[in-house]
Amino acid sequence: MSKQRRQILAPGGSSVKRRRPDPDALPPLPGLPAFDAYLDHLRVERRLSENTVESYARDLGRLAAHARTIGAGVRDLDRAQLEAFVRGQLSDGLAPRSVARSVAAVRGYFRYLVKEGQLARNPADDLRASRPWPSLPKYLSPDDVDRLLRQPDPATSLGLRDRALLELLYATGLRVSELVGLRAADINLSAGYLTCTGKGEKQRLVPIGDQAATWVQRYQRQGRPVLARDASPPRLFLNARGGALSRVGFWKILKRYVRMAGLRHDVSPHVLRHSFATHVGLKG
Repeated sequence: MSKQRRQILAPGGSSVKRRRPDPDALPPLPGLPAFDAYLDHLRVERRLSENTVESYARDLGRLAAHARTIGAGVRDLDRAQLEAFVRGQLSDGLAPRSVARSVAAVRGYFRYLVKEGQLARNPADDLRASRPWPSLPKYLSPDDVDRLLRQPDPATSLGLRDRALLELLYATGLRVSELVGLRAADINLSAGYLTCTGKGEKQRLVPIGDQAATWVQRYQRQGRPVLARDASPPRLFLNARGGALSRVGFWKILKRYVRMAGLRHDVSPHVLRHSFATHVGLKG
């Protein structure tokens, strides 16, 4: 067992170095030899990554805890008890994606037992996570958006870049990958549109509002030339070293200005995009 795995799975002990805790994760339960063969099967035959195998181990640990709570063996669980296990995870606030992965781990485990001749039938066959009611998309008020857009300092090249980024994201509703992937040649300010390359390399024309166009033009004239280096890519938005701005880089930029504006902490690029769509709808 690797050092990394010992660090993750070792129970107790303050001297053990641990990863940052996952809010959706329950520490895996020690001493579950019943699962070892299945986990080895995932590693060797299915060739799943170690991270995925460790996630499945945590999921099966939850299943073992559920079985112990109701006084049953894991292999003795019936369909009703497995469905109760899934409902319990949703009720405990586990993220829907984590519950879906947990269900996949349980289905795979029982399918493996049947394949190995250790069970006659699969009680988890076609087991699914109940679909929670979708939450309403979040969005910022126009005043919140204005406060966010005012945070970058336009007296600096990076501030000009950031203001142009935020204005363009809000005005167009582009995905972050589309935004940071824009080339300078994709912008046609005189005609008031940009050419966006989205999923599947499909291109579409997207209108640019007057305010966003003004800030993009200021950035192109005053900000980008300062950031650009001889080896800079043709991307519109560059980082402080003259390289292409990444999606992660944009996330950090947005988080910083969200804090500066005093907005709620869950503002994401998707929230800003949805704010654009909502405000356009309100304006008719």
